[in-house]
Amino acid sequence: MIKVAILTVSDSCAHGKREDVSGQTIREILPKEKFEINEMKITSDDQKSIADELRHYSDKADIDIVLTTGGTGLGPRDVTPEATASVCERTVPGLCEILRTEGFKRSPYAILSRSMAGIRNSTLIVNLPGSPRAVRECLEIILVILPHAVEMMRGGGH
Repeated sequence: MIKVAILTVSDSCAHGKREDVSGQTIREILPKEKFEINEMKITSDDQKSIADELRHYSDKADIDIVLTTGGTGLGPRDVTPEATASVCERTVPGLCEILRTEGFKRSPYAILSRSMAGIRNSTLIVNLPGSPRAVRECLEIILVILPHAVEMMRGGGH
């Protein structure tokens, strides 16, 4: 079973002004026979808070994959990629490269995503966009890859 944490990055959700639809979308899409949602949390668009949560999941919570949603655009408070980069030991650029490439086929705005993916300890961290539609589209693209990525991080072969 692959242990997953979902981190929604949104000022409005963190302050109770908006419902966390994107985090729930991730929960609904992940097949329950392969993925176990161990934690779900909402945090504001604050680089230190995001980085602290990512460190917690990868250092203390025994999580295989952290999927973030939100904070990947060009807005002044969109700092999820910077927080992710600050905690990751290695990057996995191909994941977000394919998300932007395939996403561009549906919307030219997909190339404005600054999402990144990386590894801290043995936890894969992947930044997803903030909209439920984009979350769904992105997970459809990489869902088949995630179990193999976890197996490789656990020492399995190619």
